[in-house]
Amino acid sequence: MDIRNTAFDIYMKSLDSAYAGSTDDLKNLPPQETAFVKRLVMTALRRQEFIKSVIRDYAAKKIPARPDAPHAAIILGAVEILYFRTPDYATVNSYVELAKKKGGKYAGGFVNAILRKICRDREQIGNRPPLPFFPPAFHEMLRRSYSKRQIAAIEQAAVKEPELDLTIRENPEYWSEKLGGRLMGNGSVRLDHAGSVTELFGFKEGRWWVQDFSASLPVLALGDVKHKKVLDICAAPGGKTAQLIAKKACVSALDISPSRLQTMEENLSRLQMKAQDIIAADALDYLRDCPPYDIVLLDAPCSANGTLRRHPEIVHTRTVADVRRSAELQKKLLSAASRAVVSGGILMYAVCSMSQEEGEKQIACFVAEHPEFGILPIAEEEINIFRHLGLNRLITPEGFIRCLPDMLDGIDGFFAARLQKQPT
Repeated sequence: MDIRNTAFDIYMKSLDSAYAGSTDDLKNLPPQETAFVKRLVMTALRRQEFIKSVIRDYAAKKIPARPDAPHAAIILGAVEILYFRTPDYATVNSYVELAKKKGGKYAGGFVNAILRKICRDREQIGNRPPLPFFPPAFHEMLRRSYSKRQIAAIEQAAVKEPELDLTIRENPEYWSEKLGGRLMGNGSVRLDHAGSVTELFGFKEGRWWVQDFSASLPVLALGDVKHKKVLDICAAPGGKTAQLIAKKACVSALDISPSRLQTMEENLSRLQMKAQDIIAADALDYLRDCPPYDIVLLDAPCSANGTLRRHPEIVHTRTVADVRRSAELQKKLLSAASRAVVSGGILMYAVCSMSQEEGEKQIACFVAEHPEFGILPIAEEEINIFRHLGLNRLITPEGFIRCLPDMLDGIDGFFAARLQKQPT
């Protein structure tokens, strides 16, 4: 199997939001080739806009917003030339042939000319700043929430390959030392060079699970949940569910996807955990007539633009329209979830989005329309267990959690708000 052909197909499909995150094309590849293809595609997605700016220096032909076959071949070839140090001759020849196959016989000459110029100017290109990362449509989406300076900081942080964060079941100080990681203020352990996750000490024994720093914060902010009835909406793949179970909550985990719930159950089994209830249902249907809960955790469907460090395809597939669609669904889910909260209970809302339409503005609209709920501000001390510096940046004046990729040496974009239903 031609692994560059496989990489090309995955790269092109990754620019389609319906495909994003699929690994079906990698199923039959041996581990070494899988690692090569993943690295090639991920680097191409992170460097796509930068390499397009390089191509413009050499070609008068306008580059499509979504690269066509010849430009995709150049982008992948440039990744190998600039970042992989693959021999020039092998790289150029491989992508010229690939371009002929995917784009027609005349595409080969164009790809050959551009890649040879990139080979010639490798050192000069390598000295340029590694930006841009964001295409115009993604810039426009962020512009609605942030200043030019903030967007520039987010872009510079997000283009870097992220480290691996682990949530520890017990004794994070011990596990940070055992795994050679860095203990974060929230108790996460961050690993710089993790390698294969399944080979790390403690994986098989279920001592920890992979969960970005940001995603761990909402459950931390719930405080003592022991013996409380908690409904975890959109629970799969189960990171927050595992946190709740570890804190001895009585958890009902709900998700619309049976396959994702199966994955969650497998993850919980490795951790030697079990939810009280596993519910495969549409949340809006379930919430019409469900028992009351002390706490409802709504990890709402969203544009997911905060996960761009691990999913660089996001910057090429998400637009303002995606944010609007997500915000409409979130509004319905918040309203429905509010009815399932007992008097005096907590509704925790969370999204892995940087867009304020899905975060701050969504909550402002909710509390205006639901006077029975008030914002229960989150304090830094609640999420900063180990009293590390810098976590105060994550708390807004309203008491929300707002994470951006340029904070704390790199985290996912995230938002969370804690709401309390007024006692009757």
